[in-house]
Amino acid sequence: MENYYGRLFTQNQVPEELREKAIKLESVSQKGQTRICNRCASLISKENQLPTKAYYCRECLVFGRLVSNESLYHFPQSPFPKITSLKWSGQLTPYQEEVSQGLLKGIAEKENLLVHAVTGAGKTEMIYQSVAKVLDDGGCVCIASPRIDVCLELYRRLSQDFSCPITLMHGDSAPYQRAPLIIATTHQLLKFYQAFDLLIIDEVDAFPYVDNLMLYHAVDQSVKIDGVKIFLTATSTDELDRKVRNKSLKKRHLARRFHAKPLVIPKMIWLSKISEKLAKGNLPAKLKGEIIKQRQTGFPLLIFFPNIARGQQFTKILQTHFPKEKIAFVSSQTENRLDLVEQFRNQELTILVTTTILERGVTFPCVDVFVIEANHRLYTRSSLVQIAGRVGRSPQRPTGLLNFYHDGISKAMLQAKAEIKEMNQKGGFA
Repeated sequence: MENYYGRLFTQNQVPEELREKAIKLESVSQKGQTRICNRCASLISKENQLPTKAYYCRECLVFGRLVSNESLYHFPQSPFPKITSLKWSGQLTPYQEEVSQGLLKGIAEKENLLVHAVTGAGKTEMIYQSVAKVLDDGGCVCIASPRIDVCLELYRRLSQDFSCPITLMHGDSAPYQRAPLIIATTHQLLKFYQAFDLLIIDEVDAFPYVDNLMLYHAVDQSVKIDGVKIFLTATSTDELDRKVRNKSLKKRHLARRFHAKPLVIPKMIWLSKISEKLAKGNLPAKLKGEIIKQRQTGFPLLIFFPNIARGQQFTKILQTHFPKEKIAFVSSQTENRLDLVEQFRNQELTILVTTTILERGVTFPCVDVFVIEANHRLYTRSSLVQIAGRVGRSPQRPTGLLNFYHDGISKAMLQAKAEIKEMNQKGGFA
């Protein structure tokens, strides 16, 4: 029974003896000829009709088939014991402390909040006091992100800094175990209903969350009626800005990194015909020279490519030109991605080639970053800002190389550079 509290189930997911203990909810709403799934808020088309004449939702089918002639079952959340949860011994900067206190005030006043902070500002540490406050009072907290890699990084860090049980939820995670602190991908929120006293959404500008009405609904329905939502981002979205303007969100801003040094500004470097040269198995001489120079520094090198096939091709060519370097490639399709990322973090790998899968949510001390084909259409302003944010995060080396290689500067490149400069100005760096 313990693992049912705060969650939402289809009829087939609940043992018959427990159904009478649940609150029944209508699974599909109908307005005229329009049918709406009450789990994910998607429209159900006429094509989704079963031989029984009932309708089912195809959009959230992966979480169990929801059928119109059966109820959804909800088990109300139960309070947790009061505890002392935070064991982190670090100290916030005055700027971080100001944001942290603002979050605590927002929770006390039941205000939903947006924290717009530059990459490397220390957003995770800034939420610690708020998370601890809710946990210590017997509440339930969820920190969600669209990206699995971000969730894994959060789980690693919070497991060190909090003493309470923590459950990690994503498509391939272990079976659910009830805990006062949940770290989950945003899709997993569809499994909850009015469960969380505090829900924090990290990287709200990232795919697949941004502009996804299903996931917006999942966020809204998973929070208690009197619960609080906190959104974290380094690059705000039109939707969030609209909510700030209509005062449904209160904005907290932090334009300084925790080490009080400016963001690194990208250097635009012309590099033509790279696709043609890679197709012939060649490495452009200009790029090879830049890599040789970078490797002489001894700092790790992270190289971004816009797509998987080209990144894999480049990695093979790189290995032939730099046989003494320890090189690997990671993408969303790399099965041992987590191991390779950890090896790079521990400097067991010296060069890591990647797609945008590592554009956010990971920290590599003292890293340099090269973005190949930075003018490719897959690189948006937001993704370029996030990629740039991998550089200079360490107080031991708050600078670093940040090179955007291109054969024609794109609008997104110009926007990213302008945004980084603007954040530096707001942070007091002229």
